[in-house]
Amino acid sequence: MADPLENLIVRPEGGASDAASVDLLSSVLSQIRLTGDHVSARSLAVGERLEMSAGEAHVVVVTKGAARLGEGGEAALPVGAGEIVLLAHGPGDRELCAVDGRAELVVCRFWFDPDSLRGMLFALPGCIHLGRAEAAEWIDGVVRFMLIETDDVQPGSGLMISRLIDLVVIRVLRTWVQLGRASGWLGGLSDARVARCLKMIHAEPMRRWSVASLAEAAGMSRSNFSDRFSTLVGRSPLRYQNEWRLGLARRMLAEPGARAGEVGLRIGYASEAAFSRAYKDFFGHSPRSAQTSGGSV
Repeated sequence: MADPLENLIVRPEGGASDAASVDLLSSVLSQIRLTGDHVSARSLAVGERLEMSAGEAHVVVVTKGAARLGEGGEAALPVGAGEIVLLAHGPGDRELCAVDGRAELVVCRFWFDPDSLRGMLFALPGCIHLGRAEAAEWIDGVVRFMLIETDDVQPGSGLMISRLIDLVVIRVLRTWVQLGRASGWLGGLSDARVARCLKMIHAEPMRRWSVASLAEAAGMSRSNFSDRFSTLVGRSPLRYQNEWRLGLARRMLAEPGARAGEVGLRIGYASEAAFSRAYKDFFGHSPRSAQTSGGSV
């Protein structure tokens, strides 16, 4: 992975504002909202299976012993002490079982906001596994803090737990990108040429970008750039820009006094009707519904 840090930074124009540079990964993840509601310490006997809710995402940290994550006829994935598994779409057919003695786990349960950018959620890997060396610098401290909040219920503990789970998920995804193992839009962030164009789209989302101008910035032919961008991100460049704009519109609609027609014009639609159709096609409800519910439906 070439120049990972340089290619994950968007630097706004203007000398004084350079200090407020925007991290591209943070910019993308800000559109993917999640809520965590449960952290628990679990102990599994040899062969015992961890019960996980089918429709909810999970982060599992093995703190002692060893476990294996199996799915159907696939070879089981060994998960040792200090290692992390993120199941962004729920466990599915996977089962996590203790092996070689009792295993101690910390299990975090969460779910994604259904109004997050759907294409990005679907493109997340079903399973992300980080080894001990990849998480050693931070996981012990975060887990200890989680368990303190879980055991000592105080006002605000629910929000604190949700924020801690949010932190763990973001850190896992960031590490996954930095290791160069990511696919989907995360893979796009770790590809120097595609990341450069993602930065351009995020820095100037209302600009009328063309595939030709983006391909030129990437130093690629138009056809090769389109193919590479679509393969890594899961969307064509212009479709990605339009969906990103709609995500920004969702946030604008949550502001007090926002008007759907004005928001539509701000993100580049010629009429409120055209904006409303595009918004409903993408999010499944009208912009006015988003306003009445405070931006979340």
